[in-house]
Amino acid sequence: MAGPIIELKDVVKRYGALEAVAGVSLEIERGTFTALLGGSGSGKTTALKTINGLVVPTAGEVWVEGQRAPTESGPALRRRIGYVFQEVGLFPHMTVAENIAIGPKLAGWDKADIAPRVAELLKLVALPAEVGARLPAALSGGQRQRVGVARALAAKPKIMLMDEPFGALDPVTRDQLGRDYRGLHESLALTTLMVTHDVWEALLLADRIVVMDHGKVLADATPAALLAGHADERVRALMETPRRQAERVRELAGDIG
Repeated sequence: MAGPIIELKDVVKRYGALEAVAGVSLEIERGTFTALLGGSGSGKTTALKTINGLVVPTAGEVWVEGQRAPTESGPALRRRIGYVFQEVGLFPHMTVAENIAIGPKLAGWDKADIAPRVAELLKLVALPAEVGARLPAALSGGQRQRVGVARALAAKPKIMLMDEPFGALDPVTRDQLGRDYRGLHESLALTTLMVTHDVWEALLLADRIVVMDHGKVLADATPAALLAGHADERVRALMETPRRQAERVRELAGDIG
């Protein structure tokens, strides 16, 4: 299908007097990995949720795979889009396998096809097969997040939306899971949009970074282009953060040496 797989056209979302998203326009090409980067209250999560119908825009249009999003019921739209968020949201009374199977069941898959898909997904997210019989409470935070990714992929979506998916994890687990997901993004030819406030995460995982502040897009470019400089002082300050941190680490390493 020609054209962007996702398009936001002058999208506005107001909550009373608050304009959480203030006229955002974006075109997301098929197969790309885009990070929506910004601090709390920047509008990035609200913008993300307009794509799968969890937030209905006050004005503007959202198009997904050539269809205007409001013309399709919310649940039907969400079944075609994977969604991973920080809290994971696994059902505590259901096993891991049952949690992963929810999407295919809602999509009307034959029962005989679901168990093999669950087994395939556990392997895909690097979890042992026996984890499928456990309850979420028996898993570590990193394992639960892997289950969340598996659940989002279960019905074979083309689009993955991720809202601070690794933010609650320790640094080592977060780095590993981020790299593992990037591998899945490429091997499964997904289109990924990830909300994050972590500059390092955006730089290392995404092909494209959209910087937001107070509901507006401040910058939209590749990581390399943003690191090379930007006209907006707020964007420049954001991109200076990893440079300062890297320089400090080099100084510390020199002191140790």
